Amino acid sequence: MTPALNAWLPKSVIFLRDYDRHKFLSDLIAGVTVGLVALPLAMAFAIASGVSPQAGIYCAIVTGFLISALGGSKTQIGGPTGAFVVVVSGIIAKYGIDGLFACTVMAGVLLVLLGITGMGTAVKYFPRPVIVGFTNGIAILIASTQIRDLFGLRMDQVPGDFFHRMKAFAAAAHTVSWPAAILSIASLAVMILCLKYAKRIPGAIIVTFGATAAVTLLHLPVETIGTRFGGIPSGLPTLAIPKFHYDVVRQLLSPAFTVAMLGAIESLMSAVVSDRMSKDKHNPNVELMAQGVANIVSPLFGGLPATGAIARTATNVRSGAKTPVAGMIHALTLLGIVLFAAPLVKNVPLAALAAILMMVAYNMGDWEEIPEILKLSAADIAVWLLTLTLTVVADLTFAVEVGMVLAALMFIRKVSRTTTVTRVTHDYVEDSRVHILQGKDIPAYATVFRIHGPFLFGATDKFAEIIDALETLPPIVILRLRNMTAIDATGLGAIRDLADQLHESGRSLLLCGAREQPAKLMHQAEFERHVGAENIVSSISDAIERAADVYLRYHSPASEQRKEDLALKV
Repeated sequence: MTPALNAWLPKSVIFLRDYDRHKFLSDLIAGVTVGLVALPLAMAFAIASGVSPQAGIYCAIVTGFLISALGGSKTQIGGPTGAFVVVVSGIIAKYGIDGLFACTVMAGVLLVLLGITGMGTAVKYFPRPVIVGFTNGIAILIASTQIRDLFGLRMDQVPGDFFHRMKAFAAAAHTVSWPAAILSIASLAVMILCLKYAKRIPGAIIVTFGATAAVTLLHLPVETIGTRFGGIPSGLPTLAIPKFHYDVVRQLLSPAFTVAMLGAIESLMSAVVSDRMSKDKHNPNVELMAQGVANIVSPLFGGLPATGAIARTATNVRSGAKTPVAGMIHALTLLGIVLFAAPLVKNVPLAALAAILMMVAYNMGDWEEIPEILKLSAADIAVWLLTLTLTVVADLTFAVEVGMVLAALMFIRKVSRTTTVTRVTHDYVEDSRVHILQGKDIPAYATVFRIHGPFLFGATDKFAEIIDALETLPPIVILRLRNMTAIDATGLGAIRDLADQLHESGRSLLLCGAREQPAKLMHQAEFERHVGAENIVSSISDAIERAADVYLRYHSPASEQRKEDLALKV
């Protein structure tokens, strides 16, 4: 088969070439596990979006199967996610359920076009402060929508915007249902304990079954799927074509673009997580085409928009998934529940689902990135803070658009500031001798890579050459920054990820020759924590000297013998 054709094949086809019984058994266990985890999440996302719980389950079944069968990732799990909750609820409030289905189909078409045209890597042009800003904002909004069910507040309707919502919660605070509040707190405690002491055990499954059993056996007076929605219907969903009207379609272009971009970003971020955990490399264009097809088909069965689900993907890998078959089994598991166990779902308490969504909001929030962003330039901080604020108080589409405009202006500013005109003097020539590579003897235990030009968002995939050759590299990698004229938060994050991957493979990373702007930003961000202050040097000459010391201490045969002797003593 030609490499060109191979580049467009789904991972399922590639991995089925040498599929065997052992892989199937691993995929079966992982698929069933993730299917059970996905059940409460799918219902919770649907309820938070303002639709019936079965819409989330139908979405998880249809899109989960298609994304795994047609996608470009080995262990990616697709389905409804928290990222879409705010967007979906806003579209439904403004255009109704038919508008949501039309918008989802349009977003699916856009995703397919992104994949076909080879634009699968285009989402790299979203800078890190923008992504973190709207991820933080979405997490806050999701958490705010769950307060009613978390505490069992008696409210007929929850306001759509953040401030009116919080005001309504405060007015209804005296209606707290203590059984619901206690159930929610207990559910959160169980999930936190699982996360801390038993990461391989999905806390959402324990909470769903445990809370449902408590409600059923103790007859707790709390709202359930059955009391609010009448349960979920058994059997397959009916096929229905969304209604398209020209006027509505024209108005839906902007939200459809937001759904498509959000789906692309989430799915490719999830695919990267899958790659790191499963030691594989996803195909971004094939993945986006699969995401597009899934989003075109989902509304036909009354489903929501879908994308790659990072938490479920991680659970899939930890559960032993070997191929995309695990993702297809996850969808079939949900289908089996709908066909044969739908009546049991009616007793699932909404307080438990609210607690699960609270954990989802916390885990998706990228909170650990905030201290890192606060160490960056004032412009980066401003972009993050403005995107976060607009996401919470205004609209996600508007927040992303403003964030991207500001990021583009920052890009122009940073590139323009790297342009200088200086006079070449005798001292300049002499000072430059320590930086030139000519005449330098690069030892066999080290290799040098250089960055040439601005290393800003949109350029960070250039490290693929290093990552692809990782297993063949010598023990010490020197990254020469002499010709890197500028760097931003996204570029800094890419170097940090590279350092982590090199260290995981038992290698050392040295940085040399950083110019004024990159050196200043690296110092502000305390980047030395990731590689060691002594491994950031001023010139290639110093880097070669430092490489010799690092090799003798950590990578030479003598150092390996010292490690073995120490291990024997211990």
